[in-house]
Amino acid sequence: MTTLNTLCRAPRAFVLAAAVLAAPVTGAQAADIAAGKALVEKANCAACHGADMKTPIAPEYPKLAGQHESYLYHALVAYQISGNPQVGRANAIMQGQVNANPGIVGKDGKPRPFTRQELRDMAAYISSLRGDLVLKK
Repeated sequence: MTTLNTLCRAPRAFVLAAAVLAAPVTGAQAADIAAGKALVEKANCAACHGADMKTPIAPEYPKLAGQHESYLYHALVAYQISGNPQVGRANAIMQGQVNANPGIVGKDGKPRPFTRQELRDMAAYISSLRGDLVLKK
């Protein structure tokens, strides 16, 4: 009861700030694994990373299955950023894939960049796949 009494005596600004910070963040939707799977298939990610996302066609291409969702999402976003080496990734193939993928077209019928939500969905799907990465032996 002491905590409730203390909270009731707290300045209104503090109570309002606490309520705002405790409120759920809106704007970003939760990732949709099923939508991510459909996007990964439409984007033909398997052409380089393998049908299971862990058997790439060349050793230079990373194994993606089982990677952390946040890592995958931020990597995909970084490929969309060009001209800023602080936050972008310089890989011409991936930059083309996330910025103008032939499988993802806009209303004009031309390839368009993936939206941030689409990248979240793709990251969630790929992360949900069983990978063979080893964290520690």
